[in-house]
Amino acid sequence: MQKKETKYIFVVGGVISGVGKGITSSSLGLILKNRGLKVTAVKIDPYVNVDAGTMNPVEHGEVFVLNDGYETDQDMGNYERFLNTELSSVNYMTTGRVYQSVIEQERNLAYKGKCVQVVPHIPLEVISRIKDSGKRVDADVVIIEIGGTVGEYENILFLEAARMMKLEAPKNVAFVMVSYLPTPNNVGEMKTKPTQHAVRTLNASGIQPDILIARADVPLDQKRKEKISVFCNMPADRVVSAPDVKSVYDIPLNFEKEKLSDKLCGLLEVACRKPDEKAWLAWKKFAKKAHNGKKTLNIAMVGKYFETGDFMLSDSYLSVIESVKYSAYAKDLKPVFSWLNSSDFEKNPSLVKELKKYDGIIVPGGFGSRGIEGNLKVIQYARENKIPYFGLCYGMQMMVIEYARNILGLKDANTREVDPKSKNLVIDVMESQKENLEKNIYGGSMRLGAYKAVLKEGSIARKAYGQKEIVERHRHRYEVNNEYVAQLEEKGLIFSGVSPKGDLMEIAELSKNQHPFFLGTQYHPEFLGHPLSPHPLFTAFVKACMDKK
Repeated sequence: MQKKETKYIFVVGGVISGVGKGITSSSLGLILKNRGLKVTAVKIDPYVNVDAGTMNPVEHGEVFVLNDGYETDQDMGNYERFLNTELSSVNYMTTGRVYQSVIEQERNLAYKGKCVQVVPHIPLEVISRIKDSGKRVDADVVIIEIGGTVGEYENILFLEAARMMKLEAPKNVAFVMVSYLPTPNNVGEMKTKPTQHAVRTLNASGIQPDILIARADVPLDQKRKEKISVFCNMPADRVVSAPDVKSVYDIPLNFEKEKLSDKLCGLLEVACRKPDEKAWLAWKKFAKKAHNGKKTLNIAMVGKYFETGDFMLSDSYLSVIESVKYSAYAKDLKPVFSWLNSSDFEKNPSLVKELKKYDGIIVPGGFGSRGIEGNLKVIQYARENKIPYFGLCYGMQMMVIEYARNILGLKDANTREVDPKSKNLVIDVMESQKENLEKNIYGGSMRLGAYKAVLKEGSIARKAYGQKEIVERHRHRYEVNNEYVAQLEEKGLIFSGVSPKGDLMEIAELSKNQHPFFLGTQYHPEFLGHPLSPHPLFTAFVKACMDKK
């Protein structure tokens, strides 16, 4: 029996970052999966950080958590959502993680006394990790996205690993470059020169792209394709036009219009089945709903990670936004988000009255003291004015503090994270986390990954999930203080989800006769929302918003 040969597709960026390498990689995975291939994906981040857990969301976008607790770049969320799969730590690496692994092996004599060098040992470790990701799931194709753009110093070793893999098995490796083609307003003509330079820079690393994804604000014309073909040394039909679209979920459809899956299968000499028409039709219907909502829902997102200089970065809460979309699209609704900075409600408390125009309010995850009093004012207004409210992790903790202050009368109720001297720490650090904080151990030390929870009969949460036991992903260091649970429940707050042992409060809510939807989760349900299978709690929240409207 002939041994199965795994194929590898490297996705690299040219000219500028942020033009869609992650979505391109996800879309490539989707169209190849639809051709009967088993696909997995790997993200390479060139940072020296060991993982994404210590990165500021404003600098890098949201931190996405996998089932095994690994803290990763937000693109891992895109891969999971597009491929409808679960990935693990083997699918993500950083410069820091690779070097850490090589150094640990050297300390353990794994190199048997050799002189351990940057080349070849770092690229060989990268190659080992890439191949391992494919073996773990017996993948036909592994898609590897290399973060940043070609020509950056920190990418050299990853490109070297890709070059070595191509040299080892030329028919098993393909390169896709995602490059931007600008159309300057005062010129009025799409310019290919930046992309030509990007390809030549990649050539300098010993790599020739097989496919070029031409990102632009308008479709690429044939003349531009032919020009790229001549100057970038590739057939014109391998230059794929990728204009701006209404929704990222249109991108796989656009790729297939250009027969991209056929081209990739031909390049890699892999047998592809005919497209799965049923699955493709389901995606087409979903993509159509993504910009054809019959009615709009106005959602206020009250957070603390929006501002980056003069610009707004909604990527800090990418999974939350997408999860709301999936549930809204399923009901033919179009969500319209307003990004509200929690600190503004501290500076101007009267701003809370503006919240009455929204159909629902979300307070997502976060850390630290900034904006906490603003969050509490928002939550109080949502509770008292019966506006559907969904609190995620930090948003649930704020919800419990607000309830303790204004219903229990504990005016100094707080979280140890903000005011450790408070007499009423209704949110306290987990016992297992105290030693970590004392020793300043932060990276990878929170309660991370998938944990079970048991739901209370008759609750909003239980009705939404339709089952007694659930598994959800966590990322936090603080919990509801059990010393206050009885008091809070006596005053009407329901802890409708708890850990199997009953010692950790996972969901808090008010009953339906008190409020249409006032619910918070200690975990992050947004990490499990997928395009064709929306998360049940987001669906319940969207329904409550729709009913209010």
